[in-house]
Amino acid sequence: MPNYPLLIAELSANHNQQKELALQTIKAAKDAGADGVKLQTYTADTLTLDCDNEYFQIQNGGLWDGQTLYKLYQSAYTPWEWHAELFAYAKSLGLLCFSTPFDDSAVDFLESLDNPIYKIASFEINDIPLIRYAARKGKPMILSTGIASLDEIHEAVDACLAENNRDITLLACTSAYPTPLTQANLVRITDLKARFGLKVGLSDHTMGDCAAVVASVLGATLIEKHFILDRALGGADSSFSMQPNEFAELKQRVYDACDSLGAADYDSAAVAPSKVFKRSLFVCEDMRKGEAFNARNLRSIRPGYGIAPKHLPEILGKTAAKDIARGQPLSWELVSPSIIRH
Repeated sequence: MPNYPLLIAELSANHNQQKELALQTIKAAKDAGADGVKLQTYTADTLTLDCDNEYFQIQNGGLWDGQTLYKLYQSAYTPWEWHAELFAYAKSLGLLCFSTPFDDSAVDFLESLDNPIYKIASFEINDIPLIRYAARKGKPMILSTGIASLDEIHEAVDACLAENNRDITLLACTSAYPTPLTQANLVRITDLKARFGLKVGLSDHTMGDCAAVVASVLGATLIEKHFILDRALGGADSSFSMQPNEFAELKQRVYDACDSLGAADYDSAAVAPSKVFKRSLFVCEDMRKGEAFNARNLRSIRPGYGIAPKHLPEILGKTAAKDIARGQPLSWELVSPSIIRH
């Protein structure tokens, strides 16, 4: 059975502050084949200050230039009073539902909802107290590495281990929105596995499904993709989010890629019917008993009912043990002196 990655639909801000739209999006994620949905648990006040001086202005050439951090997060957050209903609805559909906390109060709140997994966003990768607080709950930890240095990844992993939490998944990620494929750097998946010996997945901000397919081949155990009913709805994350039909196609392509990996099987039953067409030694002219085998009357051709071609040099010059008709596959009993191979 192939090891398919968990496919997680990230709700993020794609509810546009409408609970009904959030519920519809969760249902659409289920219908598109998602294994789970992920929320984000914060308020503008738990993330930043309501301040518009230069430090809090977004001016990095990205989607949200011209806004303050506070106003962006205020428009994008998922109201906490929705969480219980969203968790329950996702569970009723058979979906895994978990969230990213951004401070200790969010962890406490999520614990009251029996949140099964804690995902730490890449911009919080250096918040070691938060990571330790979440890891202390004993739930699986997912650490996104989008803006992290290797030292910061080590520190975050060590923070989990310090709390005796060893169920850690690292997510390769590029924190650019959207991420050009040329900056996806998916080789980090194999590098992170080799360096840390942990499960590794992908938090994917590229457009399309190419990166997800490649990640699945590289052994990603989880792939997270921003999900929206329709990009035309707009919103903070809409432009780099995946629509339901696209997500369904991504799942099919990821599963196809995993299926194609198969196993290191060099005697597969799938090719057994074709083996008969490999080359072997055939008598190509009528031969009389005692006549010598030569390059004209004995050749390596298809199909594969005769002796293997590697034996041609040792047979040339020997003689036919009896009359042989043209088109007869050569067997050792037809070579004189008779050569019996076991």
